[in-house]
Amino acid sequence: MRKQRFGISTTHIILLSFLIAILIGTLLLSLPVSSADGKATPFLDSLFTATTSVCVTGLVVTPTVSSWSLFGQIVILILIQIGGLGVITIMSGLMILLNKKMGISDRLLLQDAFNLNSLSGLVRFVKKVVTGTLIIECIGALFYMTVFIPEFGAKGIWISVFTAVSAFCNAGIDIIAENSLCDYAINPVINIVTCTLIIIGGIGYVVWWDVLRVLKRSKTRKVRFFRDLTLHSKIAVTTSLILILTGAALIFIFEYNNPQTIGNYTLFQKLEVSLFQSVTTRTAGFATFAQKNLSNAGAVVCLLLMFIGGSPVGTAGGIKTVTFAVIILASVASIRNKSDVEVFNRQLTKQAVNKAVSVTCMSFIIMFASTVLLSAVTDANILDIVFETVSATATVGLTRNLTPSLGSIGKLIIIITMYFGRVGPITIAVAFKRNKDNPNNIRNPIEEISVG
Repeated sequence: MRKQRFGISTTHIILLSFLIAILIGTLLLSLPVSSADGKATPFLDSLFTATTSVCVTGLVVTPTVSSWSLFGQIVILILIQIGGLGVITIMSGLMILLNKKMGISDRLLLQDAFNLNSLSGLVRFVKKVVTGTLIIECIGALFYMTVFIPEFGAKGIWISVFTAVSAFCNAGIDIIAENSLCDYAINPVINIVTCTLIIIGGIGYVVWWDVLRVLKRSKTRKVRFFRDLTLHSKIAVTTSLILILTGAALIFIFEYNNPQTIGNYTLFQKLEVSLFQSVTTRTAGFATFAQKNLSNAGAVVCLLLMFIGGSPVGTAGGIKTVTFAVIILASVASIRNKSDVEVFNRQLTKQAVNKAVSVTCMSFIIMFASTVLLSAVTDANILDIVFETVSATATVGLTRNLTPSLGSIGKLIIIITMYFGRVGPITIAVAFKRNKDNPNNIRNPIEEISVG
């Protein structure tokens, strides 16, 4: 655990930065000027909204479109942008903009914030992340305007900007209607733009630059696109495609005759809505039909997709696609009695496998503890409770209408779950562990145990 000034580790700084952003957001949202009716919003509801915004989750206790004034919506949008990029990234971007020199401690902090393996090129990386994010969000907003300006007039500009930022940051919060995007379930522009923003934001910044690198090289010499990608990008892209397509296929099958979800649509429309549902469960949180109406089988599929989430070093939550892939690959290697975990003719490090196991276990523990606690304070259906806690843990934002009915204790449970889910299970584990490094490199004796 790297130590910073005053003996505070980089991990603790990351945790505190998100916490401070949440508290500042809570205070701003508690002001009467933030509320649509001009009255001060209860502190707990303001805290919940600030947390779900910074943690880019999307679970809300009151409808965003009707509960908050323009000022309140602007505060929420800023919190979403901060949460999507990360507080450390925002601060580093401001330092670069003001030509402030970044010291080694700042670079170490950035490295931990992005979960990168090297200090090389960090400043350039931050510049590209911030610039790329703003460009993509602007393009997304322009496409949204083709739908929202004709429908809402000048207000459509603000709705387009808000929705583009929320979609890219995988937040799932919108100011269109109280039923999310249900009114646009079969609108091709809204579907395509939203899915594209969700996927680009969730695939991870590292994959962005790797894809652009290969495309740039292809202009000067012949390259095989997929082969020339890094191993990380290959795993992230392949796993994402498999999950999106498999998820869409399963939702299509299980919901085909369900009139409350996709049963009344044409064949093409069923495919369109199923694909959107598969994409949005990757921690985006927008909905084109009520999640309460999902069949049990469809809900279980969505639970798995939500728990996995998007890819590392992006705006999405969950245990991440690469983590899931490593767990599967390690299991297959173990079943085949192979000592090495291999994929695409490359061998994975033991550290990568151990980290994948740690992240998955910690996420499951957070989700399980949240489920037990929420079950103790509410008498809701267990599937609704699990759906809520997985959504909070993976910072998805989809709900089966349980969030608005939560009591004070239930809201606090979900607030804590969203926070832990956003800052990352592995970060929590590292932040509170004691330094147990063995200076003498002395190891305990090995002894066999029975597993399985």
